[in-house]
Amino acid sequence: MTGGGAIARTRNRAAAVLAVALALQAGAAGAAQAQAGPAASAPAVAPAAAIRITEGQVGEVGPGGTLTYPAVTSCLTVTVRLASGGLVGAHASLFQVPGEYRSDRILAAVARRVGTRAVRAVEVRGAVGAWHPGYFTRAIESYPDGAQVPVPSRPDPDGLARAVADGLGQPRGKVTVQDLPDGDQTVK
Repeated sequence: MTGGGAIARTRNRAAAVLAVALALQAGAAGAAQAQAGPAASAPAVAPAAAIRITEGQVGEVGPGGTLTYPAVTSCLTVTVRLASGGLVGAHASLFQVPGEYRSDRILAAVARRVGTRAVRAVEVRGAVGAWHPGYFTRAIESYPDGAQVPVPSRPDPDGLARAVADGLGQPRGKVTVQDLPDGDQTVK
């Protein structure tokens, strides 16, 4: 076993412990509702009225509900407004949080959650300038050591809108992009 492998395992375990601690700090009810991670793909029978969606997570609220995306500084949030009034949201992170969705898998998870329900609009918000549209099809972590990872040379809101529309199977005209990398986001 190499020293680098042991360090990576220790870092991953520490990140997992931190994620659990943050979930506990957010409160048992909110954490339980927001834990719709990689294992969850079907919509909840009765979506919650308000949830927190942290990095790498997907969640849903019913009509009149509220999504809170905490600490959006280098992330992007994707909120799908359903025709029924409900919201399906995802907090896409540049780097995978252990146990949660990578950036190249999160849109598929949102699409599964939405299912065949009608979509009114899709809103993408966050650190637009930090994101290359390709991160939704190939996560930064998926590149081998020494490989050239694409880095955005300028903000590309249109490219991000196209990538999100394609990933969700929605028309490009339903997707808007807003540069809003300033902390917590609340969507009602």
